[in-house]
Amino acid sequence: MNPITSFLVFALLVGAVAAGYHGSLYIGIALMAAAAVVAMSLKMANVWQKFVILRMGKLQSVKGAGMFVIIPVLDNVVANIDGRIQTTAFNAEQALTKDTVPVNVDAIIFWHVHDAEKAALAITNYREAIDRVAQTSLREMIGASMLASLLSDRKDADEQLKVEIGAKTAPWGISVSSVEIRDVAIPVALQDAMSRQAQAEREKQARVILGSAEAAIAGKFVEAAAVYAGHPWALQLRAMNIIYETTKERGATILMPSSMVDSLNPSAATLALALAGNAALSANGALVANGALGPEQRPRPAAA
Repeated sequence: MNPITSFLVFALLVGAVAAGYHGSLYIGIALMAAAAVVAMSLKMANVWQKFVILRMGKLQSVKGAGMFVIIPVLDNVVANIDGRIQTTAFNAEQALTKDTVPVNVDAIIFWHVHDAEKAALAITNYREAIDRVAQTSLREMIGASMLASLLSDRKDADEQLKVEIGAKTAPWGISVSSVEIRDVAIPVALQDAMSRQAQAEREKQARVILGSAEAAIAGKFVEAAAVYAGHPWALQLRAMNIIYETTKERGATILMPSSMVDSLNPSAATLALALAGNAALSANGALVANGALGPEQRPRPAAA
């Protein structure tokens, strides 16, 4: 009973008691009867409510927001429809996808009643029917989808469910605002396999990138080699710069192979060979002068 009706009924009952107390028995009875009639006939609907009224078993009217009056006994309010947006959670457990993978899917549907007459008269319990239709549509969608698309294309799956469920509930006067898939759970073993697959794909991509970098570096080395081949002193300066870069840190000890030293001065090897040859010739001349070498051991002049 709404507050206005409650207040009027209370006032009539107080008047009936007062009339009976002052000896007006008939007036008291009339006021009590009026209170009963007001309680049964005066109704009020909130702005989001729709009252479906039948008169002697036939549809009389659908009353909206505000006060309205019905005829007691003849009229009967058979349904109080809430026109606000409602939410219904539903799920599908162990549903098989198109590639035969069992998944558990949780979703939620947002809906509202746009035709109170159909919602009250066309179906017995529209709330339970929405839940059943949503579950059935979800299982059908899962069975027609691959696991990869179900995991990645959530928005497409939501839109598909919205269209399918809305088409089924429209004859009941119910509109579907949106459907949202909240979670898709897959078996643990499959999660491990997908994780390993993703890791392998990342490693493959990393190796491809590394190979491309190596190829680019090799190309730069070829270009540098071509430059150094035409300019030997540039290679010497580069070698000296490398030694400088490695000795910038304090306390560093550098062990340089002889080949590296030779590379710093390409004429050093030629100079060393020349000095060694001159020393050998001088030693041989001294031995000849002293008679230590015989004629057969003396160096012979080169043929002209």
